[in-house]
Amino acid sequence: MSNPKCPQCSSEYVYQDGNLWVCPECAHEWSALATSAAEAPEASESAEGVIKDANGNILQDGDTVIVIKDLKIKGSSSVVKGGTKVKNIRLSDAGDGHDIACKIDGFGAMNLKSEYVKKA
Repeated sequence: MSNPKCPQCSSEYVYQDGNLWVCPECAHEWSALATSAAEAPEASESAEGVIKDANGNILQDGDTVIVIKDLKIKGSSSVVKGGTKVKNIRLSDAGDGHDIACKIDGFGAMNLKSEYVKKA
């Protein structure tokens, strides 16, 4: 694998320092992850925004899913039982890992993690 060229000055004399690439000619630093994403743009585009269930099936807005294990509800003594069917989900990016917004009968509106559901 060859070293990438500097994105600012196109110098080929770059070196890697931890997680960064450094150009000694213009002192520009950039992430090694950004370089690997730029080398394979089709892989990053296809993985971006795709939310999958516990079995690897791709989820979409409006799908029906089934909870695969008992989930404790934060701040309550209630539990969403495994096998509970959740209809008409909405995919969201809450930033905390909860990527499904939904309403569960008997509990109301809540967010779920996609790793705890399977597509029905």
